[in-house]
Amino acid sequence: MTIPGRPEAASLLRSLDPPPWFLRHACAVADVAAWLAARTVAAGAALDASLVEAAALLHDVDKLPAARAPEQLRHGDGSAAWLAGRGMAELAPVVRDHPVTRLAEAASERWIREVSAEARIVAYADKRAGQRLESMASRFASWRRRYPVGPADGGGGGADKEPGDGGWDDETARRVEARARELERVVCAAARCRPEDVRRLRWSRRALLRVPT
Repeated sequence: MTIPGRPEAASLLRSLDPPPWFLRHACAVADVAAWLAARTVAAGAALDASLVEAAALLHDVDKLPAARAPEQLRHGDGSAAWLAGRGMAELAPVVRDHPVTRLAEAASERWIREVSAEARIVAYADKRAGQRLESMASRFASWRRRYPVGPADGGGGGADKEPGDGGWDDETARRVEARARELERVVCAAARCRPEDVRRLRWSRRALLRVPT
């Protein structure tokens, strides 16, 4: 198994005993990503919707204690390594750079242009879904409330510092949000939709409910 289908991805996530708040976020991201993937395919793009759905549902597995992801790896890299180590190497590059903290790095501008459409969709869906689908402005406002000096998973400090160098200053925070807006522009253009039109293609909760307990 390299790219798990919906039942396999749901079963794998359930096996890690995720708490309810984690499932709400994973399902929101997976549903938004699935909607965007379907729209992008309908617009004529070559895209692996199954890869998007599985990666979106499993993008945060390195946050779950039961996964025992490598502790020395930063968030995103840990999920990628965990998935690759279980025979799902195709998912690794799609989940690796989804954290918002990556947008503090100078390389993120090139990443937005050159990364696969699947990785862009998963990263963008994560920025539109906390516990539910919301605007990117709402997500950034939530991050600012929770992390007054930057997200705690190591989003670098000013001037594109590497993760672990401290919190974001105002200039870096503005840069991160501007890059997120560019990601939004590229993803929505490919899906031929406006950001306010984005919806959820609700599949993930049903898939999880079908997993035998």
